[in-house]
Amino acid sequence: MGTKPELLAPAGDMERLRMAVLYGADAVYLAGASFGMRAFAGNFTTPEELREAVAFAHGHGVRVHCTVNTMPRNDEADYLPAYLELLEDIGVDAVIVADLGAFALAGKHAPRLERHVSTQAGITNYQAARAWYDAGAKRVILARELSLEEIRTIRDKTPPALQIEVFIHGAMCVSYSGRCLLSNYMTGRDSSRGACAQPCRYRYALMEEKRPGEYFPIEEDADGSYIMNSRDMCMIDHLSDLLGLDSLKIEGRAKSAYYAAIITGAYRHCLDAVAAGLPPDPVWRDEVNHVSHRPYATGFFYGQPGQYYANSRYIREWQVAAVVTDCDEAGNALLSLRNKFHQGDTVELVGPDLRPFAITVPEMTDLDGQPLEEPRTPQMLFKMQLPKPVPPWTLVRRAVELSAK
Repeated sequence: MGTKPELLAPAGDMERLRMAVLYGADAVYLAGASFGMRAFAGNFTTPEELREAVAFAHGHGVRVHCTVNTMPRNDEADYLPAYLELLEDIGVDAVIVADLGAFALAGKHAPRLERHVSTQAGITNYQAARAWYDAGAKRVILARELSLEEIRTIRDKTPPALQIEVFIHGAMCVSYSGRCLLSNYMTGRDSSRGACAQPCRYRYALMEEKRPGEYFPIEEDADGSYIMNSRDMCMIDHLSDLLGLDSLKIEGRAKSAYYAAIITGAYRHCLDAVAAGLPPDPVWRDEVNHVSHRPYATGFFYGQPGQYYANSRYIREWQVAAVVTDCDEAGNALLSLRNKFHQGDTVELVGPDLRPFAITVPEMTDLDGQPLEEPRTPQMLFKMQLPKPVPPWTLVRRAVELSAK
């Protein structure tokens, strides 16, 4: 049995970073205002926001990796040195790069930062991994198209000092390592510069040129065809196979704070159990089903995953109702509303290292102590008596069918 890997979680903005940190990440990855592959994540758009993020993470013993993994054009390359110097000054631990020029500039202008080579570089063999190591890389993030056997070969045939990182959960790109121009062609949004519109998820049909307006399904499903569709990766049942790697990465900087919390917490508990030689508690394993997701598969780890033709819809069966901001030893909790819920509803609470449990919502009160059957204003603060104390940033969620039809 190998060593326990780092658990690396996404942090699209400060709220999502806070959730990832508090729910058990060893490290987080994020982006500043430029050069990141998720333009529609909230990101950390000012030096002050980045400093706050690094300070919070480091205060909890969590490392910060910053993505600089787009392929810069000439005019952008002019700004890279100053940006890299800023990241080093702020105290970021590592920079994730895909472009060879950006990699070289990071070595020159931010020499104290570890350089991690992005999955966008498409590393699929040990010779490529060795070459990046010889150039100064601390870590390579392998292409998601590799099998477990191929990953093990890369590990065996590269220097032990070279860290190996793999994705273990989240969306899979139908294009090879995410290098795709379909979004550019169809929408003008550049997929290699963080703005992918995911046209591979669209519903397509055939149209014959002399019959405009008549659409023909490509296969038996009358709802349309999803010839480029892919399932989400989920390796939570196979973590024992991944011990000995250096870092396990959760995809999802553009996903919600709820996703960051629940998925990080699920993998934290299951990884700790597996590393200790224990079976994971089923309650934590089941948490991956409590977030919005497409049908799960194990990616390419155990061979070709096969295409998923049914639809491109998300399964979404839970909604965050409120977040606990404070709670005393008697269970008197102060909460912030996220979505409406009502006295008498059945809800679940799950928090940082807090095993999920269900309650029937009692009568609530506003801050003046007036009875409140249904908080209605988003972000409003209100009070509720809980059966036991819970930590801040505990989530109150409600079962509700929100899957697309």
